[in-house]
Amino acid sequence: MSVTIKDVEPGSRASKKGVSGGDVLISINGNEIVDVLDYRFYQVNKKLELEIQKPDGKQRHIKIKKDEYEELGLEFDTYLMDKEHSCRNKCIFCFIDQLPGGMRESLYFKDDDSRLSFLFGNYITLTNLTEHEISRIIKMHISPINVSVHTTNPELRCKMMNNRFAGTSLDALRRFAEAGLSINCQIVACPGINDGDELRRTLTDLEALGVGCVAVVPVGLTRYREKLFKLTPYNAETAAQTLDIIEEYGDRFLEKYGRRTVYAADEFYIKAGRELPKPEYYEGYPALENGVGLITLQREEIEFALEELEGDGSLCHTVSVACGECPYEHFRDNLSLINEKYPNIKINVYKIKNNFFGGEIDVTGLVTGGDLIEQLSGRELGDKLLIPSCMLRFEGDIFLDDTSVDDVRRKLNINVRVTENSGEALVAEILKKD
Repeated sequence: MSVTIKDVEPGSRASKKGVSGGDVLISINGNEIVDVLDYRFYQVNKKLELEIQKPDGKQRHIKIKKDEYEELGLEFDTYLMDKEHSCRNKCIFCFIDQLPGGMRESLYFKDDDSRLSFLFGNYITLTNLTEHEISRIIKMHISPINVSVHTTNPELRCKMMNNRFAGTSLDALRRFAEAGLSINCQIVACPGINDGDELRRTLTDLEALGVGCVAVVPVGLTRYREKLFKLTPYNAETAAQTLDIIEEYGDRFLEKYGRRTVYAADEFYIKAGRELPKPEYYEGYPALENGVGLITLQREEIEFALEELEGDGSLCHTVSVACGECPYEHFRDNLSLINEKYPNIKINVYKIKNNFFGGEIDVTGLVTGGDLIEQLSGRELGDKLLIPSCMLRFEGDIFLDDTSVDDVRRKLNINVRVTENSGEALVAEILKKD
């Protein structure tokens, strides 16, 4: 295989050697180039020998000397240099299978691509990996690799993923561990399925592999589950039972290895009615993308931001902030710290019920624009409404229900400001009077 070069940066090393858009990159230093991993790995050397095929079919052998890690200047059609690998599983808890029809097409694509794990931290199930890809990951020592494990019981994993290869694919996890790769694991916990004794088995097996981090998150269920596997959400009792297991193993790992390793998502503490851990518990917050420690970190960031400020009683305006039902009380308490130094700024914190997905989904990142408009209409919003960027797609303009930020702004007749997902950014935006 080979990849077509879309363009070449003017003045780059490749450009000076006569490489141009439309050329085909066949190999670097004798290594076949198939995709972005090959290209990134082999182009870092100081001395390169490129095999290039020109549009007329003639091949050229090009030698390039450059600084280590200096870019060649080649550009390709996509960041992966070929198509994304889609998921072959039909997991019983898959959130994409629980989406309603009629949404934008990109939301229905399930990726399961080891290259996205390397580039963006995405989690993979291992069921998509070929022997070539496993060997390449080990050879290139790609690390950390993020794996959606869910269970180490082979039979149960096949059942949960509806893939007969899901159990045997766990062998790749062992091979990665033996090769010394850093492994981060995710477990989507489903009541009565892979929690309880099954969770204990999984955590014991992952301990033996020496994984770097394990994040346990509760299954999210929407109202669009017709003909899907019957699952129940966590309640206070089952959340507490699962949290006890996670805490037990975390304490044990901390005593044995000096690090906690396994963490529960914030939702477990909130559903169980328990106090969230302190910042030091999270050991640098290694699993934020799984909702582990988000609320604690936000409070820490707000406190840090306020330490640098003198306070000002003359600031007097009203700001509204929207969040999901799950973190509402903690979010409100975190923001109340601002009023200790700025008592005349009124901060309205509104919890938004996720009617779009049926009410069981209660995290902030899945709040939709339609629910914002419906539930904030007629409410006191003050000078501006702040929404966190996690509610929006990467481009920062569209909610999950295809409502735009401009739609919310127009329907509510309010200045809508999108804030970064950090306490410092939130403090700065609240103090700013537009």
